[in-house]
Amino acid sequence: MLKQPDNGERNQRNQRNQRINGINESTEEDMEFPLTLSFRIMTVAPQFVVRDSTGRVLFSVRQKLFRLRESVSVFADAEQTQPVASIEADRMIDFSARYHFRDNGGRTFGAVQRNGMRSLWKADYSVLRGDDAICTIREESALVKVMDGFLLQIPVLNLLSGYVFHPSYLVRRADERPVLRVRKEPAFLESRFRIDRLSPLEGEEEGLVVMAILMMTLLERSRG
Repeated sequence: MLKQPDNGERNQRNQRNQRINGINESTEEDMEFPLTLSFRIMTVAPQFVVRDSTGRVLFSVRQKLFRLRESVSVFADAEQTQPVASIEADRMIDFSARYHFRDNGGRTFGAVQRNGMRSLWKADYSVLRGDDAICTIREESALVKVMDGFLLQIPVLNLLSGYVFHPSYLVRRADERPVLRVRKEPAFLESRFRIDRLSPLEGEEEGLVVMAILMMTLLERSRG
């Protein structure tokens, strides 16, 4: 016979869901895939805007500079006046750093972790709810990533990198079912990524996975 959750477990689950819904409350109902992440190349601080297929802004994301630990702010508007969450690394730059998602009250509702040495050649991340991995994000071709990163480091030619190499990442559930694909798209004077839904996720899981993709994209883009 299955054990029924007690009141304490129910309260913890409800509080976690409320924090995740705080990220999704203005977008979950209207979020139409595919989503598009657009980076501007010529900006000091890495930042990008996330739009759904209707062109509606879902999030604006800005990475903070001059921090010993990675720190990212997530807003609900393009003008960055409505903060909804933050993403904070649990340590200084490390191959196995964990990046915690926190609501405006500072409470943690999930995380994404880079999987150490496996990520040196091909990106490999785990999306976490507590200490449980609900999904993985893995790069599909290591060679494409290396060539794209090399071109980005060359002045002038880096403006054309968006037209040449297109890294892609596959998101799978714990049962190996693919649910989302992230792919770099051709673009001029910006880096653009597209997120396609391959199969449905629960609302709570989808919010966590999208947050993980935001952080993963920042990290992989900065590393080439």
